[in-house]
Amino acid sequence: MSVPPCILCPIDYSDASIGALRYAAAIAERFGARLVVMSVEDPLLTTAMDVGTGIYWSPDLSKGQLQEFVVEALGPDRPILARCEYQVSVGKPPVEILRDARYRKDCELIERVLRETTVPVLVTPAADPGPADLDAAARKIRRIAIPVDLSPASAHQAHIANRIADTLNLHVLLIHVIEPVRSRLLPGVHVAGLTASRRAVAEDALQQLASEMSDRSQAEALIAYGDPAEEAAKVVRDRGAGLVLMGLHGSPLLGPRMGSVTYRILCLCHVPVLAVPPQWNEPAEDQPVGVTTGTTEVD
Repeated sequence: MSVPPCILCPIDYSDASIGALRYAAAIAERFGARLVVMSVEDPLLTTAMDVGTGIYWSPDLSKGQLQEFVVEALGPDRPILARCEYQVSVGKPPVEILRDARYRKDCELIERVLRETTVPVLVTPAADPGPADLDAAARKIRRIAIPVDLSPASAHQAHIANRIADTLNLHVLLIHVIEPVRSRLLPGVHVAGLTASRRAVAEDALQQLASEMSDRSQAEALIAYGDPAEEAAKVVRDRGAGLVLMGLHGSPLLGPRMGSVTYRILCLCHVPVLAVPPQWNEPAEDQPVGVTTGTTEVD
């Protein structure tokens, strides 16, 4: 019998965690996934508790608190509670979260740990209370914005966005920002001709990406000029996109790493951002696209 995929949702008991948890619960309920809620305790806190109170800390003690938090956040009647698991670790949160995600071979999504993740991460705004269910989230999102740099990774990024758009009946907006050319050679170059050539190349590449998407997504392509993060954030705001899908570029030596553009878009956008590693292996067509939830307080 196949084991259903799981969504790992680390929480820190903040209000932002409640919103993240509700996103994770909505996704898990829609796709029949297990929801693993995780907390990471500070080792100094557990030691101080043992010494100061005479009550010895144990994982079960924290799991009880974790379960109470989940029930309060989601409500006692949510169906996902029957498939909810609780995990408690002691140590540094990014290290423990990634260790747990790698241990769980069926984990399709992890929240808030971007620099080393090998599965998608859904980062939710700190002030977002989270949706009641995935249909409510889709009505709020309406359009997925996909900032692309037109590197080979862009096709994978667009393919994932297309699958999400088809599943939730959303529209897609492809965005490419042409950065200014800064060089001492510019005085000897016909700048207007260079700009037109760069735009023509970008238009062809965007059109190719859009043509590979389904008709339901009604993919649009838009070119802007300037700073990639700032211009992309403006387009997201002006066009009312409710979800941004970013690619996490990697290095053959260092593995997946969050780039500066991704980080700045996380800071500038006030909508959920789904960050996808470059070498992530997608689940089968009948399984959810892997994701985790977190807040814009990037670790």
